[in-house]
Amino acid sequence: MSRASSEAGSARMSVNTPVGVLSLTEEDGAITRVDWQAGGVDDTPLLRQAREQILAYFAGERRAFDLPLRVEGSQAQRAVCAAMLEIPHGETRTYGEIARDLGQSAQAVGRACGGNPIPVLIPCHRVMGAGGKLTGYSGQGGVETKIALLRLEGAGGFLI
Repeated sequence: MSRASSEAGSARMSVNTPVGVLSLTEEDGAITRVDWQAGGVDDTPLLRQAREQILAYFAGERRAFDLPLRVEGSQAQRAVCAAMLEIPHGETRTYGEIARDLGQSAQAVGRACGGNPIPVLIPCHRVMGAGGKLTGYSGQGGVETKIALLRLEGAGGFLI
């Protein structure tokens, strides 16, 4: 059963996770947003698939997502999101490493990470400060959520 969304071509579904209720937004056949604002009640094949993949991820049964994603934003924002998607499950990279690869400043990469519209699915939690230093996280719960996601993936052995 599908319920129409207030925005044409847009649907939204919420899913309960260990890091809070995540709401997934689908627009024209791609996931365009994940946020911590409950309220999505739409039901589409893509949203169901995304929900199942997120639940499997939190159950430790999935290491990567196989979903159509669309990042709206500048070319630099899209490039940083693409670089984050390349970071393997359980591994981290620094802002500086990504900046060097993309020819951007570490600060610009940090801003793009903070503006990631599809957190968890695009793993901005895998990006660390210089020397692997734990830095902030823009999602609900801030650094604690970042730590929970890294622990789930077995990343950063220094995170006891």
